[in-house]
Amino acid sequence: MITDIEDYFSKGCGRCKRFDTPACSVAKWHDGVIVLRRICLDAGLSEHVKWGHPVYMHAGHNIAMIGAFQNDFRFTYMNASLLKDPEGILEAPGPNTKTRSMVRFSDCRTVEAMAPVLAAYLEEAKEYADKGLKPPKTVKDHNVPDELTDALDADPELADAFAALTPGRKRGYYMHIGSAKQSVTRARRIEKLRPQIFAGKGFNER
Repeated sequence: MITDIEDYFSKGCGRCKRFDTPACSVAKWHDGVIVLRRICLDAGLSEHVKWGHPVYMHAGHNIAMIGAFQNDFRFTYMNASLLKDPEGILEAPGPNTKTRSMVRFSDCRTVEAMAPVLAAYLEEAKEYADKGLKPPKTVKDHNVPDELTDALDADPELADAFAALTPGRKRGYYMHIGSAKQSVTRARRIEKLRPQIFAGKGFNER
């Protein structure tokens, strides 16, 4: 995956073989992605690379993330359960996640039209970051590790792949990741298991 933010906008995320080719999802949705970047920078957010995607931060908190995929591109608000969403623009990344955190686009021209609303939501998120507010932890079925929930909320593509797994495979991941005593170890296991999840396999399948 990329580590330089400019590489994302000129070459892609580096997570697949389409990287730095005309077939790259970022290239396909380039004009819309650039407008999303401008909205974030105009809001005074700092720009970083996390999970191979542009992530925008304020007061030490992740605020928003840009993602481009073959069928659409997405603007995801972090800690989105705090947002009021008066315009009803947010949707869940996939069936595995309950939080409505994402705005999905399939037309680059739509981003410019929605810019004032997107910016208003960013300002609301910045206010929560200034206050140090975070969404309350919710009780989850199957003892889902918090680190896995965070990873799925942060990466819509991973969330979609995980949602497609069989219930048995999901339980295997819950148990394997959750068996680690330290949070850093659980997070490390998730990163290592990403290829397995995208391949539709259980954590111990070859």
